Amino acid sequence: MCTNNTEKLPSGLVHSFERKQRSKRSKVQVPRRVRKKCEEKAEKDMELKNLKLFLENQSLIEENEKLRKKASVLHQENLALMSEFQNKFPDSDSFFDSLPLFFFTNTNNRR
Repeated sequence: MCTNNTEKLPSGLVHSFERKQRSKRSKVQVPRRVRKKCEEKAEKDMELKNLKLFLENQSLIEENEKLRKKASVLHQENLALMSEFQNKFPDSDSFFDSLPLFFFTNTNNRR
């Protein structure tokens, strides 16, 4: 274990030792202007990443909206074709009754 040896040393030696410790610390410290430049660069990098993610997000939102519109058009087309089929073949009601309900529901209101 370490013991506090400063009690055994003369006071002049203790003060010079503390001064040497402080001077070593100051040499290791990064100057403010260098630290500020690093912080500014990190901030700019973060802003750039944020902008890229924002633009990517906007692109995904636009693509999602296009796909949603296509799905809606296809759904309407499907409903029209099924209606036309039922008009041509009125005896096929039992076939349509066996299909799952989601084939006949409207997806326009989904978000």
